[in-house]
Amino acid sequence: MDALKLLALDEEDLSVVSAHVQDAVFKVAGILYDGRRHQFSLVINRFAWEKAEGKRRNFERRRAVLLFKCVTAVRSLGFDRSDAEAVLDLLAVRFSVRGEGPEGTIELVLAGDASIALDVECIEAQLTDTGGAWETAFKPRHPEGA
Repeated sequence: MDALKLLALDEEDLSVVSAHVQDAVFKVAGILYDGRRHQFSLVINRFAWEKAEGKRRNFERRRAVLLFKCVTAVRSLGFDRSDAEAVLDLLAVRFSVRGEGPEGTIELVLAGDASIALDVECIEAQLTDTGGAWETAFKPRHPEGA
């Protein structure tokens, strides 16, 4: 298996991670914040964009974990955290620096005008494929210019 493992320590690295998790889906139950360890994680089913180029069918998704370290606070907007079975669609990961940095806010942009904001001391994120891949006939589509 050709498992993906990425580490992000700055905004440029984070943009690479964002590209790999675009259109990932996850259940609210897959959201975990460990305040004592200052870690936030998502268990996701990511669309394997790196395998989709040039293909017209037989795409794949992979189980992965998206982990953020040095997290001091978490806020969510636009979805019910008590609905563990709700499925959310991750569109992008963005960073806004606070002051001169390195602290700031990482925003997980979700479909339906929802989001998760992570206050962080610095950027330290990991994306790791954790399981096998499975085939899907559907490739996420986005409107032109969006």
